Amino acid sequence: MVVRNKARLIAQGFYQKEGIDYAETFAPVARLVAIRILLAFAASKGFKLQHMDVKLAFLNGFIEEEVYVRQPPNFESAKFSDRMYKLRKTLYGLKQAPRAWYARLKSFMLKSRFVMGSVDKILFLLSRDGDTLIVQIYVNDIIFGGSSHALVSSFAKQMSREFEMSPIDQARPGGYLCPSSQVHKGHKFDMNDSKPMTTLMSTNTALDADEDGEAVDQKEF
Repeated sequence: MVVRNKARLIAQGFYQKEGIDYAETFAPVARLVAIRILLAFAASKGFKLQHMDVKLAFLNGFIEEEVYVRQPPNFESAKFSDRMYKLRKTLYGLKQAPRAWYARLKSFMLKSRFVMGSVDKILFLLSRDGDTLIVQIYVNDIIFGGSSHALVSSFAKQMSREFEMSPIDQARPGGYLCPSSQVHKGHKFDMNDSKPMTTLMSTNTALDADEDGEAVDQKEF
C-alpha cells in the first residue's frame, strides 16, 4: 500500500573524493544526557518546552566548493542532455550536508544574539529584559523553551521565516514532550473519553498472545 509518493534529488556522496570536493563532514550532535539535563532544568523552572522539526534541513546549507551532479535518470533535459547541475546549496547525500546545515543554523542563532555554549556547541542561550530562552539542537530537531511566552513565540516565528518548518508540537510544562499530532489521533481509536495516566498500563500486567483474536494492523500504532 502506497501511503505517499515522494520524489527527491539525491547526490551520490560515495562518489566524492576526499581532499577534492569535500573537507570536514561531521556536525556536532546533542548527546542524550544533554537533552535530559535540559528537560530537568525546564521542569525545575516551570518552562513550557516546544519542539520543531526542519523538514528540509540538508537543503538549507550553503557550500563553498564547486559540486556538480548528473541529471536524474529519465529527467534529462532534451536540450542540454550532456550537461550537469552545479549546486549552489547542499543536497541529501552530500557528505558536507550535515556540517553545512549546522553552519547556517549556527550563523542564524549568533546573528539573533544567542550565546553558544562553551562546552556544548549545540546549546544556545538568549537573555533579554530579564527573561531567558534556551535552545537545544539535534540535527534538524530543535527543542526550545523559556521564561517568557512572547520570547518563545518570537523565536518560533523567526525560525519559520528563515527555514521551512513542520508544524510546531507543543509540550506540557515540566519537560514532558507530547506530540500534539499523536494526541489528536485519539478519536480514531475511540480513546477520547479514556482516563489520562502517566503510565499507559500497569507495569505488572502479564500479557499472553490471543490466539483466537482478530489480527490488527500494527502500522496503526
